[in-house]
Amino acid sequence: MSTPTRRLTVAQALVRFLSVQYTERDGVRHRLIAGTWGIFGHGNVAGLGQALLEAGEGVMPFHQGRNEQSMVHAAVGHARHLDRLSAQAVTTSIGPGATNLVTGAALATINRIPVLLLPGDYFATRTADPLLQQLEHPTEADVSVNDTLRPVSRWFDRVTRPEALIPSALNAMRILADPAETGAVTLALPQDVQAEAHDWPEEFFADRVWRVRRPAPDPVELAEAVRAVRSAARPLIVAGGGIHHSKAEEALKALVDATGIPVASTQAGKGSLRHDHPADLGGIGHTGTSVSDDLARTADLVIGVGTRYTDFTTASGTLFLDPGVRFLNLNITGFDAHKLAARTLVCDARAGLTALTEALSGHRVDPAYESAYRSGKERWEQVVDAAFGAADENAVPTQTQLLGALDAVVGDEDVVINAAGSLPGDLHKLWRARGPRQYHLEYGYSCMGYEIPAAIGVQQASPGTPVWALVGDGTYLMMPTEIVTAVQEGLPINLVLIQNHGYASIGGLSETVGAERFGTAYRYRAADGTFSGAPLPVDLAANAASLGMDVLRAKTVRELRKALTAARASDRPTCVYVETDTANPAAPPTEAWWDVPVAETASREAAVRARGEYDRQVADRRRHL
Repeated sequence: MSTPTRRLTVAQALVRFLSVQYTERDGVRHRLIAGTWGIFGHGNVAGLGQALLEAGEGVMPFHQGRNEQSMVHAAVGHARHLDRLSAQAVTTSIGPGATNLVTGAALATINRIPVLLLPGDYFATRTADPLLQQLEHPTEADVSVNDTLRPVSRWFDRVTRPEALIPSALNAMRILADPAETGAVTLALPQDVQAEAHDWPEEFFADRVWRVRRPAPDPVELAEAVRAVRSAARPLIVAGGGIHHSKAEEALKALVDATGIPVASTQAGKGSLRHDHPADLGGIGHTGTSVSDDLARTADLVIGVGTRYTDFTTASGTLFLDPGVRFLNLNITGFDAHKLAARTLVCDARAGLTALTEALSGHRVDPAYESAYRSGKERWEQVVDAAFGAADENAVPTQTQLLGALDAVVGDEDVVINAAGSLPGDLHKLWRARGPRQYHLEYGYSCMGYEIPAAIGVQQASPGTPVWALVGDGTYLMMPTEIVTAVQEGLPINLVLIQNHGYASIGGLSETVGAERFGTAYRYRAADGTFSGAPLPVDLAANAASLGMDVLRAKTVRELRKALTAARASDRPTCVYVETDTANPAAPPTEAWWDVPVAETASREAAVRARGEYDRQVADRRRHL
């Protein structure tokens, strides 16, 4: 008996296959590949372009992008907002279209977010050789520019024959749907293979469900973890992004309510507890709050949940200073769980936290410890109030006063997106997260240009949700083009565009490491050749308007609050443009160190002083073994 087949091109078969892939967790099913972003060129227009047209929007929704990198950012924003249970694909032509994917792929893989990349590739048959945009390698004929995607992809394959698509596509879905493995997945598709016909087994196009498991903790590991928690006098939970991915916020709250153990959050984990929970101490590390960092320095047990322990979290190895400090890491990947020589709970975050809560029945931290961190939290709230408040409503707002104005306008359901510049530090310290999806910071790669396309991805994932993309002028100038996509699709994203005439964050860092803000200001050249002249006469608000946004200009705190309120009520893409007061920054000082090596020898006094401070700080670094 012959197996039923369907004759389709490779591209047509791939689109049909992707349209019937699903994830399922806790009995809820999601479409795994919810849509495809694309910019067409000679490497994909006749293959995937034709296949998407033939399939139609009902089979595979298509989204037209303006920049290949930003299409990946939009897909990442979409997948992150949906707890990694649904992803999007991105198709490009060969050459620069494909290599423009590399930054987005790195961002996705570093942040453990699923995205499927489908770049065109050179002819597998090599009948046309060399092609337009082909890299001719003198010693490796099978290398193409798509190989730049190998180190930033969780899985990579080049589909050089139609038959190879079946195992390749199945492996791609397996990786995308696996919370311990996920990231960018690349299927490089030679343009001649895309258009080649093949008889595909009908079974390839049957609905396929990829179940997202919640692995439970190993009983021996759990028993050791319970002993560690019960014996700790000053335990501290470090909440990472894995809590959100696992939808473990309620499980974390249950553990904290039962035990009184306080919680400090990484950038990805902020919002794991509501800001007004008495055990929520805010951000931790270089951009953390004083109460979090003070507790971290004296903690005898650090319980990391779903965190990668980046250098910002550990203050480059200088934060956890107690001589006897030990680590207990709950993570779905063994790779992350074993960091800092920790005891491990390799399991799903929700399953692990629930098991810990049950096993710790009756245990609670000392009341004096609980009282101390609650008092620290109250003192920090006064710092936030001071940074957010404005004595003069008619004054030019500082950046922190801008955040205070936004805090007064947003609802619990709003999503605030940021990735780079000085804003991540201010947000991590000050933002009062009211819901698990409100605080959306991409700080694994801290990629300028992420915010606007990610806002589009979140809007696609959750239509009707108020979404705010917070960007400075440096980020805006790098990648404003997806504004056109938001206008085209009628997605009412809100862009808060802050003009501070340069790279504010790197300017500040430059000053502290002895580089004297060199090359960080957006100004004319002065007579001495430096960029220290008058500010450049750019009008970014006019630029945003020219791309189709409604633009509201605000010069004072009062005007800013009014503009933010109007933007939130609008049903169109809206930009609130404000020039902030950079002469009087109101942000609290950094509470912990960050290792950026300083010149060991220099003739300029600023660098000599910075090196002295560097040597003083680095002396506190330790390896936790």
